[in-house]
Amino acid sequence: MLIRIVRMTFRTDAVPAFLAHFEKHKSLIRASPGCKHLELWQDEHHPNIFSTYSLWENEAALNQYRDSELFKSVWGVTKPLFQEKPKAFSSKKIQELP
Repeated sequence: MLIRIVRMTFRTDAVPAFLAHFEKHKSLIRASPGCKHLELWQDEHHPNIFSTYSLWENEAALNQYRDSELFKSVWGVTKPLFQEKPKAFSSKKIQELP
């Protein structure tokens, strides 16, 4: 299982547009082949910073999504809304404590 976190800092005035765009596409993203889970997080102290947390079957599934027309259309609208360059991390779980 691949864990993907993407941290995005938006211009303050662009937050409503981002949220509307995410709302419109979240079900399609979640339905992408290999996507097992999708969450949107908002920073506790900086309301213009958001992160997506997603679980993918493997890196190939994530790359298939990243090469899709859906990703290109979503990212094409999202990218101009950024205040800073986004940061993306791919990880795997090593341990989970009960």
